[in-house]
Amino acid sequence: MSQQQPPARPTRRSPSPAHRSPRALAAAGALLVLPLVAACGGGDQGAGGGKAAPSVTAAPAAGVVAPAKVEVIAGLTGCKAKIRIDADELRQGLCHTKEADYVITTFPEEKFKETWLEEARVYGGKYLVGTRWVVSVKPALLQSFRAKLGGTIIQLRGIGPEPGKR
Repeated sequence: MSQQQPPARPTRRSPSPAHRSPRALAAAGALLVLPLVAACGGGDQGAGGGKAAPSVTAAPAAGVVAPAKVEVIAGLTGCKAKIRIDADELRQGLCHTKEADYVITTFPEEKFKETWLEEARVYGGKYLVGTRWVVSVKPALLQSFRAKLGGTIIQLRGIGPEPGKR
């Protein structure tokens, strides 16, 4: 008697880059940052919801602009990032230091960063934003990170009433 082999099951493959929506990945990245933003949101919401303070993009201490690579930005801030997302539209790493936990997100093109920021606007919060990168860290550390990385501190207003107002 011969035994029949069960039919081979197809292996699961991740969708090809052509099937990944940049907007969907940006939304997923924004959702991953939600717990961090909620914990670090700060209560001083800006009226316009846009940029809180214009600034120079070069880091005053370093005299350079941080490159858009998670590992390099993490090194400049004193940590070794654990990569959480590695996709065509963005890379995201989590840093853990004695000062804070924070997220570094980099983008291959500026348009992906703009889409990500638009999706993150729903959650509000303050971010350090540079050319093709965003750092999500508690507001008290934004100025010190800006001194190391450059960039601009922006305030995203979020949806719903401002904290403390009903």
